[in-house]
Amino acid sequence: MSALLGAPFESYGDAFSVSDAGMVRILDRAKLRERAIYGLVTAAVFEADPARRSAVRWVIRALAQESGIVPASIQSLYEAMGRGEVSGFTVPAVNIRGLTYDSTRAVFRAMTAGSVGPVIFEIAKSEIGYTEQRPDEYAVVILAAAIREGYTGPVFIQGDHFQINAKKFGADPAGEVSTLKAIAREAVEAGFYNIDIDASTVVDLSKGTIEEQQFNNSHITAEMTKFIRGLEPKGVTVSIGGEIGEVGGKNSTVEELSAFMDVYRRELGAGIKGISKISVQTGTSHGGVVLPDGTVAKVKLDFGTLESLSKAAREKYGLSGAVQHGASTLPDDAFGRFPETGTSEVHLATGFQNMIYEHPRFPAALKEKAYDWCRANCASERKQGETEEQFLYKARKKTFGPFKKEMWDLPAEIRGAIGADLEAKFRFLFDKLRVVGTRDVVGRIVKPVSAPLSRPTGEAKGGVAIGRDEPGE
Repeated sequence: MSALLGAPFESYGDAFSVSDAGMVRILDRAKLRERAIYGLVTAAVFEADPARRSAVRWVIRALAQESGIVPASIQSLYEAMGRGEVSGFTVPAVNIRGLTYDSTRAVFRAMTAGSVGPVIFEIAKSEIGYTEQRPDEYAVVILAAAIREGYTGPVFIQGDHFQINAKKFGADPAGEVSTLKAIAREAVEAGFYNIDIDASTVVDLSKGTIEEQQFNNSHITAEMTKFIRGLEPKGVTVSIGGEIGEVGGKNSTVEELSAFMDVYRRELGAGIKGISKISVQTGTSHGGVVLPDGTVAKVKLDFGTLESLSKAAREKYGLSGAVQHGASTLPDDAFGRFPETGTSEVHLATGFQNMIYEHPRFPAALKEKAYDWCRANCASERKQGETEEQFLYKARKKTFGPFKKEMWDLPAEIRGAIGADLEAKFRFLFDKLRVVGTRDVVGRIVKPVSAPLSRPTGEAKGGVAIGRDEPGE
């Protein structure tokens, strides 16, 4: 192992050690956090040689484990919420599309400042593609950020919107489900012990009864549940979510929830643990409704529907409650309503992306370069009648992959300024969602299991290019 990692690790020899037998030990936690981890995580993302990249990621996972940082399932907390033993807060689930290391550091700082327990780091199936962050990379960067900020405890990493493509399903149902199983396997192996299955795309409202409308959705979610249960490491129960209404469509109803769950339970069969939560549609849309000038319209969220769905999910089916998607662009005064209505989880994504691109310190030249890329590569996605501002607002999320390295290499003072503002936003959201002061609750209920780390194999010429110390810190 030391031969594969190579000589560059010697510069960090006073921070941690890696024996030839594959034992990783932390020698100086301060030096690990302040010097070594930035070089390691940079190599974990950008090292070209697969064997060396795998070795560095393994080291980061081992260092996280040594630090008491453990990928975990939120299942036991959601079961307690379903039994009514825990209530009063809504779990934030944040999608980090770009500047992932710096953004995630900001989350951990906000969590530490507020003694926050449950926060989910998630990435959607579509985001994995256009942000160029496979599950293993995403998980390792999050763990590295936790090391950097001195966080200890469970880390909830989630596959968001592991979604069935309706068109592909119509042409080849088995093939599309197999594709979903492949990404689920990759995610669980990377430490994603929370996965949201979204087969709401194949709900057929033309059918005569609500159960018939929801059948494909229920069937696929049950099939995926059974598949994921067969992937779980020993001692881990993956928290799985279902979805009854596609975000951006018509609002969900309690009748649809009941129809979905009744069919789902029959399809799942006895003796298999089912889903822990249910995603619904109550009036939001991913990214918000963009006006011609590029600003986001105020959306009227149906909190009454959200409350009735959460209540039915808990009382009738023992779920944690309903999950709200597409919430990050809502007005600030909306977030306090989620705990009041018993919403168990809220998904937040585009607002953080907007804060990065619209930050006064984000380089104008890089922003224009990214926008030029959108004009050249996303022109076919532009809808008739859309203004330039509307088009760029919707398309710019796809620049986080092609410009990942340029954003990663922004000067430390720029990344620090963006990170500080993100931290302030996370603190605000955590306060409004009432997860401040919940660390002890999570510590009492969630008992994370450290899964065995598979030592990487392979050969590479030379050592891994670790990179420089963290600049400006």
